[in-house]
Amino acid sequence: MQNTIRFVNKVTNTLSIFTNMEATTIKYTIIKNKDQYDRYCTQLETLLTQANSESLQDEIDLVTLLIEKYNEEHNTFKETDPITLLRSFMQDHQLKSQDMAAILGIGKNYVSDILNYKKGLSKEVIRKLADHFKVRQEAFNRPYKLISPINAHLRNARVMNTTKQLQYAGK
Repeated sequence: MQNTIRFVNKVTNTLSIFTNMEATTIKYTIIKNKDQYDRYCTQLETLLTQANSESLQDEIDLVTLLIEKYNEEHNTFKETDPITLLRSFMQDHQLKSQDMAAILGIGKNYVSDILNYKKGLSKEVIRKLADHFKVRQEAFNRPYKLISPINAHLRNARVMNTTKQLQYAGK
């Protein structure tokens, strides 16, 4: 994979390719900014919806590779906890809790508990979220603090996520 990326970098940084002694301009280059990234994402969607996409597979693969490379270099998911990211995706796609319950195949109460930091994301939910929003599973598969129901009334976040120590009278 790394060799492929290096090769693509070398090819796309070249201003032109000579084929059959004629120079042709490269259609795609390394993505350098958010506007270019957005254009490539739109172009990829267009390519994927075309009826004869098999003949365009090399172009689809190249654009996908360039988008993935940009995502790896400019990944902001590492800074965002999974629930904040999920809420952002839900807002961007205009989805409600009940929509998420249908997409994930879980109950509305479980979605509510997830969104309110009361329950964690299961492996299956992480896979479904990554598949639905077209991101890597790592975006949702990161640790974050849950609010313990025992201490939910406390305002201090450091204490909220601890559980009570039970005292046994029989000792």
